[in-house]
Amino acid sequence: MGIHKTNDFPLTCDSTGAWRLRPNRTRKLEKKLDLRLQFLQSRYPDAEIEVWSMDEHRLGLHPILRRVWIPEAEQPFASVQQTYKWMWLYGFVHPESGETYWWILPSVNTQLFNRVLADFAQEYGLGNQKRVLLAVDQAGWHTSNDLNLPEGIDLMYLPAYSPELQPAERLWPLTNEIVANSSPSSLDEMEELLVYRCQQLMKQHDLISGLTCYYWWPRTRAA
Repeated sequence: MGIHKTNDFPLTCDSTGAWRLRPNRTRKLEKKLDLRLQFLQSRYPDAEIEVWSMDEHRLGLHPILRRVWIPEAEQPFASVQQTYKWMWLYGFVHPESGETYWWILPSVNTQLFNRVLADFAQEYGLGNQKRVLLAVDQAGWHTSNDLNLPEGIDLMYLPAYSPELQPAERLWPLTNEIVANSSPSSLDEMEELLVYRCQQLMKQHDLISGLTCYYWWPRTRAA
């Protein structure tokens, strides 16, 4: 499914297309996560604190092509159309449990990110007694001065150009499956397919946790 895993360190793709390890960045992020988590635990000693990851993914009517298994000597065909219309899938994941939370929106900007964060905080009852340390990349709408963080959400920025350290990146091959090698006729049809796929993934906690919960990711829920 285009997912690359290792038992030691996440993989990254270099300019030649080869996959290689960057253990130093992993260790630095592991230490940074632990220090930030300790700080929040000391500041909010009575609060339940979880560590989530969040990212955005663009999908549209431009086809996503994948290899398929076919009998020898046969030629595979996929009916697709080249149409450049897009929407964005916002994905939150709690790697420890495999829980996910989704939004589908027409674009990405600070205003929409504020709206999504507010809804996420409300959905999970975040505040002084329950908090989320949310790992995100350094996209402009994540770092904007106009960002309004709801009570109960604390952001932690991942190193630049490090998708291999972002657990939410592992969600996209799964969401792409519903539209791979096909062409929805409209963005409305695309949205219906994505809603169905996200509803499926919200029930597959073991699958999601197995893909996103790196060995170094913090575990905070009581066993």
